[in-house]
Amino acid sequence: MPLTLAGLAREVGLPVHVDPGLDRPVAWVHSTELADPTPFLEGGELLLTTGIALGPYRPYVRRLAGAGAVGLGFGTGLSHTRVPAGLVDAARDEGFPLVEVPREVPFIAITKAVSRAVAVDEYAALTRTSHAQRALTRAALTSTDAVVSRLARLVDGAVALLAASGEPVHSSGDLPDLRGEAERLGPGPAGAAWQAGERHVAMQALGRRGYLAVSTAEPLDTADRNIVNTAASLLTLALAKSDAVDVVRGELRTAQFRLLLAGVPVADAPEGPFRVFVLPKGTEEPPGFWAEHDGHVVVLARELDRPAHASSPVTATEVARGYREALRARDEHVASFEDVPGSGLLATDIALHAATLLAPLDASLRASLRVWLGCHGQWDPAAAKLGVHRHTIRNRMRRVEELLGRSLDSPGLRAELWFALHAGR
Repeated sequence: MPLTLAGLAREVGLPVHVDPGLDRPVAWVHSTELADPTPFLEGGELLLTTGIALGPYRPYVRRLAGAGAVGLGFGTGLSHTRVPAGLVDAARDEGFPLVEVPREVPFIAITKAVSRAVAVDEYAALTRTSHAQRALTRAALTSTDAVVSRLARLVDGAVALLAASGEPVHSSGDLPDLRGEAERLGPGPAGAAWQAGERHVAMQALGRRGYLAVSTAEPLDTADRNIVNTAASLLTLALAKSDAVDVVRGELRTAQFRLLLAGVPVADAPEGPFRVFVLPKGTEEPPGFWAEHDGHVVVLARELDRPAHASSPVTATEVARGYREALRARDEHVASFEDVPGSGLLATDIALHAATLLAPLDASLRASLRVWLGCHGQWDPAAAKLGVHRHTIRNRMRRVEELLGRSLDSPGLRAELWFALHAGR
């Protein structure tokens, strides 16, 4: 624990004249006879003086308080036999601690007492930091979750490992929503600290993979900051290692997909039938079996919850065909291979495909379509063969397009329909 002004007064025997603020920690001791020593203070010092050139008391005390000094030690027995009453009144009015330093207590004794206390505190902080670093390193050998839990206990606060979006990945204790702060910080080496209500929050970027957030009741001291920095370094290394593992896994998936293209089954492939989906490279990692191949992300699945170009259903030994079909669907700017004009000509079960394709059409429309296709799409010859007006055949073909949801202007669809109409004959 830091040495307070009250503790120092008890240890070296200093009479107290103004006691508000005696619980303040003493960072150092500085002795001076300057009328204005504030340019040489950093804050946290106990100022010692014999009052040789003290000047007006109230401005003097007010300057010391404004500079962050923790108190004033006034030496008696030299230029003053007792602490001046005016100085006591000024210190009391400012709420500024004032102690007397009798002649038998040399200033150096006070300096040595504070120096010993500072050394003890620094050693305790170093020891605590060392123990904490070892504990965090052991936790890191287990998991990132273990590091988060251990750090929360070490700093007596709430801790969270956040994704790059600011969403919690692992957490111990309650923290505010930090997504907005993550967006503000961005990736790379960055950090921020602020107060949220009665809690003190600190956030540190872990490369490009996420953030470490800590919330405590009191601001982090030097030892706690060192401990948090150790945890951040360990988590950054763990995330970097995860990146390397992801690269190896990606290469393994690509190798497995190449085996499937060659017709060699692999253990991780889904059970058929499934579809082969092609997505642009850089797409968010999809579920199920996926791999990067030839500049694409390829997914093998029965269905996919995002836009993609799909093959017709295939088995594990037909992946090469499925991949070609998915690429064809991509080139034709359609969702699936079944939507590619003429794709039915390549169907493995022509009769089944014909029945599915022609299902929306009744017998009359099928007969009219067969005649119209036989006349190469010419209206007058088709109308003459059917014994109807040319506008009638036009209306019937428009109805066919509506029911099929496809345009008869496509040569591929015309060929597909011609084979379908003759598949069962």
